[in-house]
Amino acid sequence: MTTQRTALTRYAWLSIAAAIATIFLKLVAYLISGSMGLLSDAVESMTNLFGAVMALWMLSWAAQAADAKHPYGHGKAEYFSSGFAGVLITLAAVGIAAAAIERILHPRPLGQLGVGLAIAIVAGVVNFVAARMLLNAGRRYNSITLEADGRHLLTDVVTSAGVVVGVGLVAVTGWPVLDPIVALLASANIVWTGVSLLRRSVDGLMDAALPKREQNAIEQVMAVFRAKRVEFHALRTRQAAAHRFISVHMLVPGDWTVHDAHHLAEDFEQALCQALGEAYVTTHLEPMEDENSFHEDVS
Repeated sequence: MTTQRTALTRYAWLSIAAAIATIFLKLVAYLISGSMGLLSDAVESMTNLFGAVMALWMLSWAAQAADAKHPYGHGKAEYFSSGFAGVLITLAAVGIAAAAIERILHPRPLGQLGVGLAIAIVAGVVNFVAARMLLNAGRRYNSITLEADGRHLLTDVVTSAGVVVGVGLVAVTGWPVLDPIVALLASANIVWTGVSLLRRSVDGLMDAALPKREQNAIEQVMAVFRAKRVEFHALRTRQAAAHRFISVHMLVPGDWTVHDAHHLAEDFEQALCQALGEAYVTTHLEPMEDENSFHEDVS
């Protein structure tokens, strides 16, 4: 598992390369055209670079094996990266909005829009390819860092598309005010993405329960074992990046042998892992005839 997580850093390097390439292309497009929208797009690509460097650092940290000080591993380091990306995205949106408002109040004529648009489209294609690769890897390896980085790049693609449309409308209509208006709309979309990433990062750091879909999968496995004279309570779940942690009390008939109860608990744990993928399951066996078995310590 550690080797697999270490291998994910190659995707962070891909993100860094894409960010550097698009920053260069978009700055050239801005210098040629003078478009506020294209400048806002270049600023967002700069946040992509900072986020990608942070992702590389956190992925390397999260890939470290568990040790005496961190017996559950270092997976939560990925939430710092996604949270950092969320903050960068939000700050970039604020900067874009401020610059756009200033341009609305003080409009300026635009330069060579055709060349600027062509360069911006090339940069958008580069970002789109990189974003799809990062998102696919994030889902495949259950990495919130890669997913956050991919969403960051995909937001950049959406922003670029909006900017291209806005600048194109300026070229057609001759109304330069459309350029900063499009930049404002793009900043609103960026804020939404940034806040979503921040919320997910906080949930992960605060040990929020597994998503409803996965909890339903756990309940389905429990239903199978209830038919074998087993009951459950005190279910607790959490996730640290790719690692799912599940603890639950299994109530079995008191006349069962330890051997039989233990083997059924192992079968239950394996069934959960098959239903969810990778998971760390802890079961606590209790006799169902003892009323103390139903007491749950929630402290």
